[in-house]
Amino acid sequence: IFKGKRVVVFSLPGAFTPTCSSTHLPGYEAKYEDIKAKGVDEIYCLSVNDAFVMRQWGLAQKLEEEKTSTSNPLNPGNFTKVKLIPDGACLFTRGMGMSCAWDSERGFGERSWRYSMVVNDGTIEEIFVEGGAVSQNSGPDPFEVSDAETMLKYLTEKK
Repeated sequence: IFKGKRVVVFSLPGAFTPTCSSTHLPGYEAKYEDIKAKGVDEIYCLSVNDAFVMRQWGLAQKLEEEKTSTSNPLNPGNFTKVKLIPDGACLFTRGMGMSCAWDSERGFGERSWRYSMVVNDGTIEEIFVEGGAVSQNSGPDPFEVSDAETMLKYLTEKK
């Protein structure tokens, strides 16, 4: 999904969790057109959840479903703006070095640390990692640099 495209990916600890549901995903959904206008082909939200949970979360977030597109391998069955990508086995997250355990702090088990990135033709152009690095069993859930506003500012200055 990255080949020949410039995309934004943001990853979060889990569907239906407070910051992810109240601010992270809604922020990117609201800024979707602004971000795309900065030379981005698509925006993806990744979480260590299964496809069924991700779909139900998108519906609960009142994202508009994509029901007719066949041009994108993730559609139909995803959403018209931000595309939700499940990483149920945590393989992508581990490959990115962004796996964290939130066992004792939240009872999540293995999840993704919160981050966002611009991927240009398969190469990471820029990455914003909360707190500067992955933290295990973190008490706080930092949300300062992986938000849509920070991404839009980067894309505006980069252009």
